[in-house]
Amino acid sequence: QVQLVESGGGLVQAGGSLRLSCAASRLTFNRYAMGWFRQAPGKEREFVAVISRDSYIVYADFVKGRFTISRDNAKNTVFLQMSSLKPEDTAVYSCAGKYSTAYPRAWTEYDYWGQGTQVTVSS
Repeated sequence: QVQLVESGGGLVQAGGSLRLSCAASRLTFNRYAMGWFRQAPGKEREFVAVISRDSYIVYADFVKGRFTISRDNAKNTVFLQMSSLKPEDTAVYSCAGKYSTAYPRAWTEYDYWGQGTQVTVSS
């Protein structure tokens, strides 16, 4: 079955950087829009960024130039480069795939999900 496996999370100080990766298998990766979402304890899952299969990109407003989403179709992998991290960025970050030409922001629209990776930003 389809698998999405995130990696790259961890503990970082405020102002630091992390690069998340999401490796996909058993799907035609270049036909999928790939999104990143996050969920902090006690909060709802929220959209972070999406890259369409044509590499059109949308970011959440709170990203404000701090994060960069990219994809490598040859490696079936989507990345999220995060910099200038803040304590409020602490959350479980998950990638998701949607078979579509669009670039959805609603998590309910996605077909497949990874298990998530914890990002903790200390102050």
